Amino acid sequence: MAQIFHRSTNFISRFSLFSAIFFAGLVLTLLMGFTRTSYFTRQNVSTEQPVQFSHKHHVGDDGIDCRYCHTGVETSATAGIPPTKTCMNCHSVLFNDAGYLEPVRQSYRTGESIRWVKVHRLPDFVYFNHSIHINKGVGCSTCHGSVNQMPLIFQASPLLMEWCLSCHRDPAQALRPLDQVYNMDWKAPANQAEVGKKFAQERHLRNTAELTSCSTCHR
Repeated sequence: MAQIFHRSTNFISRFSLFSAIFFAGLVLTLLMGFTRTSYFTRQNVSTEQPVQFSHKHHVGDDGIDCRYCHTGVETSATAGIPPTKTCMNCHSVLFNDAGYLEPVRQSYRTGESIRWVKVHRLPDFVYFNHSIHINKGVGCSTCHGSVNQMPLIFQASPLLMEWCLSCHRDPAQALRPLDQVYNMDWKAPANQAEVGKKFAQERHLRNTAELTSCSTCHR
């Protein structure tokens, strides 16, 4: 019986199979790389706001404590966005006729909240509690970066799952004295690993298995 397929068919079939596997791997690699780019994570990308609020001016220059505006950070899952009245505590006197602050004055007159654009956005399936991290000694700048140097706020960290897990696997690296939590200029000492482990014990941090359990962040 005559041969039905040409001898090259074996080569073509093998080449096609390996090419498909290679192409699938390439696509997967590109997708994984894309999810780590700033275009996807929004890391280091400044966001246009209704009022261009400068953390550098308010925190860095004027020395306003984080808790003055973010009142819920120590007791709530969310840090909280300050109501317009908080802004007007100062701006009813300071720069009270500045044109760029008219949206603030209009919000105060009408009672309608300013529609701020959320910068640090986590997926709905991720649970994050600010108060837990703050009360355990994780500083604001650990996640948010040096906001006292940001004229326009941006997301300083990637907020990817692997980034969170790196800290949950070794929380000692992020723990600082409780009176330094809001200090934007705090630097970890040379013996941070030793000091951090001491803080972890004193503050009764959960063990690594519990901190990295799926249910800790996905509820």
